[in-house]
Amino acid sequence: MDRKSVVAAGAAEEVDDGWVVVPRSQQLSPAVESDETLKIVCLEPAKHWTDALPIGNGRLGAMVWGGVPTETLQLNEDTLWTGVPGDYTDPKVPGVLARVRELVDQSKFYDATQAAIDMDDHPSDVYQLLGDIKLEFGDSHVTYATDTYLRELDLDTATVRTKYVIEGIEFTREYFSSNPDQVLVTKLSTKKPGSLSFTVYFDSKMHHSSHAKDGGQIIIEGSCPGKRIPPRVYSNDNPKGIQFSAILDLQIGGEKGVIETIDGKRLKVQDSDWAVLLLSASSSFDGPFVNPADSTKDPAATCLTAINSAKKIPYSEIYARHLEDYQKLFHRVTLQLSKNVKACKAITPHSTACGLHHLEKNGNAFASKTSTDLPKSSLSGRNDSALVSTADRVKTFKIDEDPSLVTLLFHFGRYLLISCSRPGTQIANLQGIWNKDIEPPWDCAQHLNINLQMNYWPAVPCDLSECQEPLFDYISSLAVNGRKTSKVNYETGGWVAHQVSDIWAKTSPDRGNPVWALWQMGGAWLCTHLWEQYTFTLDKAFLEKKAYPLLEGCATFLLDWLVEGPGGYLVTNPSTSPEHEFIAPDGKKASVSYSTTMDMAIIKEVFSAMESAAEVLGRSEDDFIKKIKAASLKLYPTKIARDGSIMEWAQDFEDPDVHHRHLSHLFGLFPGHSISLSKTPDLCKAAVNSLYKRGDEGPGWSTVWKMALWARLHSSEHAYKLIFELIKLVDPDHEADYLGGVYSNLFTAHPPFQIDANFGFTAAVAEMLVQSTEKDLFLLPALPRDKWGNGCIEGLKARGGVTVNICWKEGELHNATLLVRNHCATRRLHYHVTAVTAKLKAGYTYTFSKELKCIKWAIVP
Repeated sequence: MDRKSVVAAGAAEEVDDGWVVVPRSQQLSPAVESDETLKIVCLEPAKHWTDALPIGNGRLGAMVWGGVPTETLQLNEDTLWTGVPGDYTDPKVPGVLARVRELVDQSKFYDATQAAIDMDDHPSDVYQLLGDIKLEFGDSHVTYATDTYLRELDLDTATVRTKYVIEGIEFTREYFSSNPDQVLVTKLSTKKPGSLSFTVYFDSKMHHSSHAKDGGQIIIEGSCPGKRIPPRVYSNDNPKGIQFSAILDLQIGGEKGVIETIDGKRLKVQDSDWAVLLLSASSSFDGPFVNPADSTKDPAATCLTAINSAKKIPYSEIYARHLEDYQKLFHRVTLQLSKNVKACKAITPHSTACGLHHLEKNGNAFASKTSTDLPKSSLSGRNDSALVSTADRVKTFKIDEDPSLVTLLFHFGRYLLISCSRPGTQIANLQGIWNKDIEPPWDCAQHLNINLQMNYWPAVPCDLSECQEPLFDYISSLAVNGRKTSKVNYETGGWVAHQVSDIWAKTSPDRGNPVWALWQMGGAWLCTHLWEQYTFTLDKAFLEKKAYPLLEGCATFLLDWLVEGPGGYLVTNPSTSPEHEFIAPDGKKASVSYSTTMDMAIIKEVFSAMESAAEVLGRSEDDFIKKIKAASLKLYPTKIARDGSIMEWAQDFEDPDVHHRHLSHLFGLFPGHSISLSKTPDLCKAAVNSLYKRGDEGPGWSTVWKMALWARLHSSEHAYKLIFELIKLVDPDHEADYLGGVYSNLFTAHPPFQIDANFGFTAAVAEMLVQSTEKDLFLLPALPRDKWGNGCIEGLKARGGVTVNICWKEGELHNATLLVRNHCATRRLHYHVTAVTAKLKAGYTYTFSKELKCIKWAIVP
């Protein structure tokens, strides 16, 4: 077999020294990392909410504080929101739209921006909290041996454990949220029989009532506000909001143990050996189109059913069911990173071989202004990471650059997605499911101009497609309301969604300044996830029944929204680049113009997906697809500015904030596909200049987006720089002093906490190691060889339904194993400058050497 073509159809020689990735049972089932590499460790109780450790089953979550004399479990249930279904239409908008378009055509961009304020609508509703379980252990727990205290989140088991010693007696607490049994579980135990005593009760900032029952239960009932805080106004001043219920069930063990009720609200346990607390919670939410006042759901009955069912199951079985359910998802992907002794020597990054080095070598207008060298270190990863708090590991990352901390943060993103987004749940909002406030930052709402999409970036490449199902259900709801918004507000067909939404599937513009409120591409960007799901899974039934109708409705709106502009191009008018202003030719700041680069890049992506989907489904000759193809040829093109960067707007406006947090004009590079090293090298060079111009600093989500963009450019050095930029410890008492970073529990910071960067980080690391198109597969395209000299990644997914395992040694590919299960595939494999065509038969694993020669194949049973 030569290097130009590989037809993997026969056996090959054995591979040396044990690095071959031929997994157990020949099925590419990743081996599990050692326990200690998958733990977030805390050596003291939480002092701030961002010190607490998160657990969740997709719907029901908690933050575990780990206090010794007093423990707090702060609770969330994903359907607790303010409000009721809304009217997301405004019949006055068409008149305003005509005036705005006229002003844009006259280049009166400031006036257009002011006029566009009248196209706004009310803000989104607000995600709420459930409340707190409080455990009080009394004076006996005030003094404990602090050097024995340990609180940890084990990502391998999705379990939080707290341990400490008092007068020689070890106490242990275990917490997890069970998806199979839909209960949150707490087990308290001690090494000395009869030494466990405590009081438990429920408290909440929400409107609620609670009462304790004989037999060991606390019943909670409450309601969410029927309207959000001002400025939202309803015709009904006091609508009935979402109702909720919860039941806390207490079981104890031991000959002396007793439970008594105190003041009708608390349960007191005396002299038990152990205790198990089960919490179920539910609400009256019955979908985004049902008013809570009309809901027939009975949350109290739902809770009682869950509790009665779980009570019949021994704790050990509940835990085993939890592990089986969680680990079948979590164990799909493993990552191991380490340095090597030779790493301190200067090693030319992969980018030299992959094309970006050539772009930079030939001139970069911004590199000299912002490029800095990272500190070098010869220290290897920690062997005693379990004995050091994760917060301290974050602090020392600037010195030791511990690869295992990168591994932990990568897996933490996967853990969080499994824990806050499962089939049948709500989508992961701005904080996943974890929120402590009645008025959380940015309403904890789903923001459609980067944040919601980033939440789901790791879903398909990290083989968690099921976790993306809530997003597709949500898009379906948006399409229903979005058709009304499209018809009334814009007199267009199809459906539209704007920048901010909520549990009620709000599709109208936000309230306020058009710079953030007016952006018609939110739904279109979400629709790109539909096509991505298909390209990774090749699930034709999903494409035909779910994805295509939603894409078609979105594309219908886009066709109607486009108008003829300068040069005969099809343009969007009005158009904004999310949350970013420009200086108009008259010297005034404005945000409304026409055909921002992001608008056109998203439209290109949707139209391309429509054409490809139609080809798969045999609908390429449909009249609608012909219209898509004709319109695609007339879309306003991406342009390069005078300074060599990609233009963010259709005109080369002056940018008053060159370091702005959004990278909207680079959508076509990542997560889009219209800019690539192979097809658009000039635009890639301009993208490099744009990234230097923006700089490395930014909120957490901005940092990881830049990380993914540099990875897509095959720049290992710059992608790693952004890792280095993100991993810094944020002090919750002085958040204003930080931009980006992570908290002690590894939640990522804007600040304050936003979960999107946790997910974006995971996706960006995957992008550094494996990239794919519908025809090509790139191995280690942005591997920082001098930082991660040795390593393995197992279980990543590439487009075409290909499972990828890779091992590398001393910064070079050692071998890669590919698997396709249900279909044959032909892929162009790339590593450095080597490229071969690989024909993969269904049901076989194929192992390739660093020269991309097929050296081993095996049949998958």
